[in-house]
Amino acid sequence: MNDPIVDEVRRVRDAHAARFHYDLDAIFQDIKEREKKNGLEFVQGVARQPVPDQAPQPTAAAVSVSPDSASPEAAPAAKL
Repeated sequence: MNDPIVDEVRRVRDAHAARFHYDLDAIFQDIKEREKKNGLEFVQGVARQPVPDQAPQPTAAAVSVSPDSASPEAAPAAKL
């Protein structure tokens, strides 16, 4: 499926990158210069760097329920 807006954005992005021989540092520098010229901020800060060897943190406490439990958490939705 082709989207004409997405196609146009990709063409413009590719043309901009080609002006700098696809050098990301040069592209970033150009964006920062455009920010200063226009008084806008397009790119904020520095990209976060991954923290090596850090185990993922749990998002919620697990609840253990036995199959014959009578608690509301274990009851089928139709019985609530």
